[in-house]
Amino acid sequence: MRVLVSGGAGYIGSHTVLALIEAGHDVVVVDDFSNSKPTVVARLEALSGRHVPLHAIDLTDVDKTSHLFAVEEIDAVIHFAGFKAVGESVAKPLEYYRNNLDSTFSLVEAMRRHDVHRLVFSSSATVYGDKAPLPFHEDYADLSALSPYGRSKVMIEHVLSDVAAATPGQRTALLRYFNPVGAHPSGDLGEDPQGIPNNLMPFIAQVAVGRRERLSVFGNDYPTDDGTCERDYIHVMDLAAGHVAALEHLDDMAEPARAFNLGTGHGTSVMELFHAFERAVGRELPYEVVGRRPGDLPRMWADATRAREELGWEATRTVDEMCADTWYWQSRNPHGFPDGTRR
Repeated sequence: MRVLVSGGAGYIGSHTVLALIEAGHDVVVVDDFSNSKPTVVARLEALSGRHVPLHAIDLTDVDKTSHLFAVEEIDAVIHFAGFKAVGESVAKPLEYYRNNLDSTFSLVEAMRRHDVHRLVFSSSATVYGDKAPLPFHEDYADLSALSPYGRSKVMIEHVLSDVAAATPGQRTALLRYFNPVGAHPSGDLGEDPQGIPNNLMPFIAQVAVGRRERLSVFGNDYPTDDGTCERDYIHVMDLAAGHVAALEHLDDMAEPARAFNLGTGHGTSVMELFHAFERAVGRELPYEVVGRRPGDLPRMWADATRAREELGWEATRTVDEMCADTWYWQSRNPHGFPDGTRR
């Protein structure tokens, strides 16, 4: 298939582009580089040995999005593009709702206009909110995310499900994934957050490489084995493979839209991940315990049974592999991707 990957220069999108090419698909990338850099595309081309067509446009622009589908022959779409920082979404809710919803509306309208009926959507475990029982299961219906970012994902899931139900032949996979970490084993692709990292792994990596003084552990008095929060960390390469599996399953789906959890099915605590990263680096790293962060759940992890049974997919990489690959990426790229053009 010829697959349009929106947000294809981003962290998860770029790894998925490589996985798609390796699986024999053709890829077209669209990205406005609001949270990524054009040099990522040059690295994708070097790693894959393939030219990766790139359209640097903002998907909220309806006319440019429609034109994109007119000039490129597209069989399917994987939709990553969107603002994604939970904390920033609380401070800027209108910007998050406008960008994440408008870009999706524009994309889906263009798909409908050009008879493209296959869609994989990058959703999130944040849609489960704070009341879903563990492990999180796709059949839980009372989706109630705690942030504007998460609520935008809930809204988009409803929109895409309704559109799929109303469009003959439409098939949409809603991928709810948990905590993506790790990097491509080459060390040439990885997570490069802009500003202060919002997530644990890239923050630890920046401490290890000397960009941050120490890690702040937000609370060690939670009802977990070591008192720190537990999360379902998944290697980005496993996650990318999950997107390929979902794409290739679309035509066999019995219903227009279906949600799939992509996770390992078990939790790893903050301190377990921190010590695993110390093993990867080969030395102790500085940290301090500070007060709890509002809104953090003690535990969250996936029930990944549906993805295993229906997509034939499961996560295989260990926490130590996640940390080793992240450290290889960060040590080779201490300041992330260079600025500049794709060439």
